[in-house]
Amino acid sequence: MPKLKTRSAAKKRMQVKKNGKVKHAKAFAKHLFTHAKSMDNRRNNRGTSHLNQSDSKRVTKEMFPYGAN
Repeated sequence: MPKLKTRSAAKKRMQVKKNGKVKHAKAFAKHLFTHAKSMDNRRNNRGTSHLNQSDSKRVTKEMFPYGAN
């Protein structure tokens, strides 16, 4: 049986931690800062966060067939 490949897009955008949580960058934080977003939105979309427990299980199973990167 051939080896399963890790999804390249997931590998670039997410990171599986040792405890099973999946770390990812927040969305909507790249452009349109002058008029389209409030300061609260801009502040809350900075940095990274973790996926929910159920989502992280699904992502690691489908996108990372051999576990963490």
